[in-house]
Amino acid sequence: MSRPAEITDNRYRYDAFANGEALPIRGKARLPVMGWNSWNAYGSGNTEALTKAMADRLVELGLDQLGYRYVVLDDGCYKPERVDGKLVSEKVKFPGGFKNMSDYIHERGLLFGMYNDIGSKLCSGASVGTHGYEKADAALYKEWDIDFIKVDNCYYMWDNATFSDPENAKYVFAPNIRGVVIRGGALQEEIRVSSDEGELTGTRASRKDGYITYLGSYDGTTPERTPIGIQSSEWVISVEVPADGTYGISVSYASGKEEGIGQWLQIRSEEDTTGVLTYDDFLPETSSPTEFVWSEDIPVRLHAGKNRIRLMNHRRQENTLVSYATILEALREQMPDKDIVLSICEWGKTMPSDWGYKVGDSWRILNDITFDVGSAEGDPGTGKWEDPYTNSITSQYNKCVIMDGFSGLDKGWNDPDMMMIGMNGLTDAMNRTHMSMWCMMNAPLMLGLDLRRVEKGDAIYRIIANQDLIAIDQDPLGIQGKRIWTTYACEDPSKEYIRDNHRVDVLAKPLSGGRLALAVYNLSDETVEEDIHIDLDLIGEKLGSAFATELRDAGKVRERNVWTGEESVVEGDLLGKLLVMEPYGNITLIIEKAD
Repeated sequence: MSRPAEITDNRYRYDAFANGEALPIRGKARLPVMGWNSWNAYGSGNTEALTKAMADRLVELGLDQLGYRYVVLDDGCYKPERVDGKLVSEKVKFPGGFKNMSDYIHERGLLFGMYNDIGSKLCSGASVGTHGYEKADAALYKEWDIDFIKVDNCYYMWDNATFSDPENAKYVFAPNIRGVVIRGGALQEEIRVSSDEGELTGTRASRKDGYITYLGSYDGTTPERTPIGIQSSEWVISVEVPADGTYGISVSYASGKEEGIGQWLQIRSEEDTTGVLTYDDFLPETSSPTEFVWSEDIPVRLHAGKNRIRLMNHRRQENTLVSYATILEALREQMPDKDIVLSICEWGKTMPSDWGYKVGDSWRILNDITFDVGSAEGDPGTGKWEDPYTNSITSQYNKCVIMDGFSGLDKGWNDPDMMMIGMNGLTDAMNRTHMSMWCMMNAPLMLGLDLRRVEKGDAIYRIIANQDLIAIDQDPLGIQGKRIWTTYACEDPSKEYIRDNHRVDVLAKPLSGGRLALAVYNLSDETVEEDIHIDLDLIGEKLGSAFATELRDAGKVRERNVWTGEESVVEGDLLGKLLVMEPYGNITLIIEKAD
């Protein structure tokens, strides 16, 4: 195929993203999944023997009884090329094959997960991406009895994703546009609209040197972009015609093949209330992004009076949704009675928080949390507390913490990637705060360490097996915690994207039974003394109707520290005292009405 799929179902269109309606193929509502994934521990070096050892350790440590039940094979498990068009296990690493692996995991009461990619290759470079093989691969996944699939986004043909051809930007941006002409129909004279007229929506596009450029969507892979607000742009014009009918619209354009300048244009006249686009295709290639030509007339239906016409390109998001939906459709067809978990791993590139709920159980919000993964030879890999890119605990937290509006039982879960607890470079304080953050944000809890390095009762075990924190993550209300206060000067702590880690944050998370989780995080590398006053009125103001009436009206509350087990009865300010917090530290409390 030399072009993305034709979209004939309006439910896959950008205009349907905000309707709150999941596609029929999406699975049932579920809480964030918990388990173990091979990537952070071993990268592409995972083996059958190591995976079996991890399954055994989940059971031996009792982690399965705490909810860690999914065992997921990540990249590196397949033979690098298909055999007769089929996926095959890498025989040196997985000599028994995937059905044997699946049986072993299921016999221990655990659940089995695998990995693939919507592109032509996996991120490791193996030429076994699922594109074009969705039905054949789904049949194999049925044979292997999978319960979970993580689907990556490398080598994706219809976007300039990681490792993909940069020229694929031609699919996901409109050409530069200098203006349009409306002619024909009942018009006596043509109507000309220049690029300095009309409205540019969103924040992506801009006017430059007499034309409009960057008509498309932001790339959300990196931490530069806030996830809040409209992340794409359209050029919207109004034209007035004397009578209903079909007219012609010609576009003055110059195409390109780079981020911001493409070749694919979408046009929609609001006269068409069915949602069908007037135009959704390539315009002929021009000699350069600044050599403008006129397109042939494109038929457009208009009504008498003023008409609103949108010129745009939302294919970056639409293409990706269609690709993930194609995989899920094939799995549903093969296993209609089995609710496979779909973990969308496209690193936030196409703002999956806008559309992920339609097909997925969770969606990654950024690129990987670490690139320094462990090895089968015993290197635990390295994690970071902070980093200017995505590779750190705070990089992921700073974006995810303001995304509470996108998650929930009726949607799915923001995924700030697998946990790095147990990797080199992280202190006990960092690990404890990492765990608390992920639980307060309803993140999937996927362990990423060699569990042979963990013993019951040791420091790592006490963190990953903290039942109070797991209960916060798995609370049946499924409400992501909201940042209600921060020392960083801003108007709305719940919405402002803050990347300066010299601050203290306070998160509140409603829990079932009229309870509340409250967490305080010192993101800085210094001990801080902070006089924090958080009372029930402030929490009620910030959480609104999600805040339980039992607590809102309580005169006294009981606080329990999830790390120390200490309890106290409080009246007035919940944190109305001088707090001394260690670098990277946290205080996490469960609060309920006192008897």
